[in-house]
Amino acid sequence: MAGRVAPATPSLITSARFGTSLSTDQRTKRYLITMAFRVVCFLAAVVAPLPWNVVLLVAAALLPGIAVLLGNARDNRPATPVAFEADDEAPRLAITAGEVIKGDVEQEDDR
Repeated sequence: MAGRVAPATPSLITSARFGTSLSTDQRTKRYLITMAFRVVCFLAAVVAPLPWNVVLLVAAALLPGIAVLLGNARDNRPATPVAFEADDEAPRLAITAGEVIKGDVEQEDDR
């Protein structure tokens, strides 16, 4: 397997937030990792000597709260506007509204 190359991650070219599905997947992963660490703390507390098993039990008791905080942490980055250089003084083209026809709308009674 010496010839395998890890796939390159795409470059981030926007300041937009992550998509909802990606954000949910990341938060679920953080929650599950934290809760798995809690299970490890419980199992290690069973076989650890007296001062360490108390520390591990306290850690296992505190980890659900930490897991919930990490699981609920959303991407709260503000959408930052893209800064344009001030050197460009050329007029920018804009989309116009087009031709406006003034008048009234007459409705027919079909009764």
